[in-house]
Amino acid sequence: MDSMQLVTPAIGLMFWTVVIFVLLLVILKKFAWKPILKAVDDRNNSITEALSSAEKAKAEMEQLSANNEKILQEARIERDSIIKEARAIKEATISEAKSKASSEAEKIILSAKEQISNEKMKAMTELKNEIADISIQMAEKIIKSELKDAKSQKKLIEETLKNQMN
Repeated sequence: MDSMQLVTPAIGLMFWTVVIFVLLLVILKKFAWKPILKAVDDRNNSITEALSSAEKAKAEMEQLSANNEKILQEARIERDSIIKEARAIKEATISEAKSKASSEAEKIILSAKEQISNEKMKAMTELKNEIADISIQMAEKIIKSELKDAKSQKKLIEETLKNQMN
């Protein structure tokens, strides 16, 4: 036996190997090739759909994130506006309350001054009336004591006339 014979395959073996290989290819093409390709295509389609869905979800998340940022910005602006308006209302209310308090205080002071003035006038009038009454009473007593006799009466009348003439 030659060493070349071990390396070179026999013709019969090669024939049957080719026949079995071709037969295997035909069987695979008829029964397995379409399901395998269909499974590979289905897998490829599902991967493509999953990637498409992931891209769509990513785009939607970016849109939602942008919308959330916009809503937050609008809420901040509205909050600042409300705080500014509340401060303005507070300051206006405080100013109005101070103005009212000042006005009321002025009214009360004017009323008190008027009342004091009225009371003072009343007291002065009463004092004048009292003084007049006391003066009249004193004058009556003096006149009564001086006019007890006719001589004194005559003298008083003459003095009064002299004073009136001058």
